[in-house]
Amino acid sequence: MKLQPDKSDVQTITGYGPGWVGVGTEKIAHNVILGSRGQRLEWAGSFDALGPEHFATLAELKVEVVIFGSGSRIRFPRPAWLAPLAAARIGIETMDTPAACRTYNILAQEGRDVAVALLLEESP
Repeated sequence: MKLQPDKSDVQTITGYGPGWVGVGTEKIAHNVILGSRGQRLEWAGSFDALGPEHFATLAELKVEVVIFGSGSRIRFPRPAWLAPLAAARIGIETMDTPAACRTYNILAQEGRDVAVALLLEESP
């Protein structure tokens, strides 16, 4: 799906599909963290490989809220994984990756300090 955000200085997601996400004219085909302040980091290998260290990376971004795109379906992180975010008083919302892309764009366009952590999966 292609998205057409309003013109803005924040990093936005311009499209997504099975196994990829677009940022500007670039197509990213690996799990990624994107932030409204321009942060871009490679992230975990898969949902099964996630652990507290992956969420500690998110806490280090010091954003208001993290949107977690758990792939093609909603899968909630284990409570122990979220401890670094709770300690930093950072909220987290979990949704499937397409919904996470759309929600991130809305919050970023509103001027919120937000990050999205995306698990990108090919179609089953």
